[in-house]
Amino acid sequence: MAKRIFGLILGFVLAVSLFAQTDIQEKSITLSLGDCIVKALKNNLGVAIAVLNPELSSISVSQAKEKWLPVLSFEFGRSDTQSASYSWLDSTGAAVVSLNNAYTFRLNQEVPGGGSFTGTLSSSKYDTNRTGITINPSYRGDLRFNYRQPLLRNFGTVAQREIIVAKNRLNMSEEDLKLSLQTTVFSVEQQYWGLVGAIESLRVAEQSLALAQDLLEKNKRGVEVGTMAPIEIINAEAQVAEREADILSSELAVRNAEDRLRLDINLQVDMEDAEDLRIMPKDSPTYEQAEIGLKQALATALKMRPDLASQRLGIDNYEIDLKYAKNQLLPTLDLSLQYWSPGVSGDRLLLDPDNPLAPPIGKVPGSATDSLKDVFGFAYPNWMIGVTLNIPMNTVFSRAAHAQAQVNLEQAMLRVKEQEMQIYTDIKIAVRNVETTFKAIQARKVARELAERQLEAEEEKLKVGLTTNRWVLQYQTDLASSRLQEINAIISYNLALAALERDMGTSLERKNIQMADLKDR
Repeated sequence: MAKRIFGLILGFVLAVSLFAQTDIQEKSITLSLGDCIVKALKNNLGVAIAVLNPELSSISVSQAKEKWLPVLSFEFGRSDTQSASYSWLDSTGAAVVSLNNAYTFRLNQEVPGGGSFTGTLSSSKYDTNRTGITINPSYRGDLRFNYRQPLLRNFGTVAQREIIVAKNRLNMSEEDLKLSLQTTVFSVEQQYWGLVGAIESLRVAEQSLALAQDLLEKNKRGVEVGTMAPIEIINAEAQVAEREADILSSELAVRNAEDRLRLDINLQVDMEDAEDLRIMPKDSPTYEQAEIGLKQALATALKMRPDLASQRLGIDNYEIDLKYAKNQLLPTLDLSLQYWSPGVSGDRLLLDPDNPLAPPIGKVPGSATDSLKDVFGFAYPNWMIGVTLNIPMNTVFSRAAHAQAQVNLEQAMLRVKEQEMQIYTDIKIAVRNVETTFKAIQARKVARELAERQLEAEEEKLKVGLTTNRWVLQYQTDLASSRLQEINAIISYNLALAALERDMGTSLERKNIQMADLKDR
């Protein structure tokens, strides 16, 4: 009866186990390393934040260019003034009344060389009841062109400083984005191969448990036939229990590795039940030998590293700041050019030559159009040229700004040299790690093969009674350790290659990741 109950319980446990395995299988997703990298670059929040930085810098460039866009303005003014008449000569009424309407159109344009251009067109109408006025109402027009050009301070490319600096910052933000992407790609590779290593460790632990269980069964049969002492069963059971505990630890490591990878690739964006999904790696680590020389790797890093490129662009900005600060030490010498064309028209009053103070005896009509004809016909051309020199007697603050800009440039150049030295060290270490981890694979492979032979030989000796279970269990443990060390060596080699690509700055090019695709996503 007890055996029957035990059988029912065992059957129920197996059914639950199979159902659980089926459920896990249904909720799993198989991903290659390339799939994980694509998902990370598409879904990772850190990448999404970094992608926006070049966009902000591009907006800053557009904002800096706004300085060179023309500015149009329109002005209108109307005045109606009245004052008491103190003389009968002032007006024909009790008060002097004057009406004035004025219109002005103005165009301002900054010139890349530092100069400024202004074009102004104005027109006005003046009407009054004063006596003795020969044109009333009168229409006045004026067309003016003014150009002011600095010849010393603020001359030349110094005036374009904001645009040049903004463009350099845009390029710097793109290099910083490359660095962020390379860091993300390397992080995904770390988490992916870490998950592969955890799964392989679990597999080795399961193989080790299977060997221990097989030995336990053999010992049980040996005890039953009387060829072994009962203590051998206890020893084998202890090993089984210890390896079951190893499996629990390995399963925990797999779960933790899945969560770390899930965070990097942000699966929640693509599917709702991402937290319940088991991630199954599709790729296995390889160990084909990569031939990379130190000089070649260093030359590539100095050319491709985005952090170094960003610092070099920073030097360009500091050089521009130094040039600007030096220019501000110069006196102000400005050249001014003016050209204008006036025009006047209106109702010309005809006065009595014998009595000019008498009311007008007639008029010749005129209009605003007539004054503008004179303006655009340049009937009365005028021009003026001038030079303004301003020599500041105290340039303490300007000289301080120049000294500060010089120190900032020197610091930036030293930082670049320091970064180049760091890159040289990083490349040396990365190349050495690639070479060492590849050699470690060969050594671990030989060790694993020898461990397999030792275990096979010890099992044969156990069959004929020339050894004990203790040594078989020891060789099983050694084999499990050798297998795990070989797998870890292969994974370490793949990570060493990924680190070398990151340090050389070639991660994106090797994986054919285009910056434009990320910006347009």
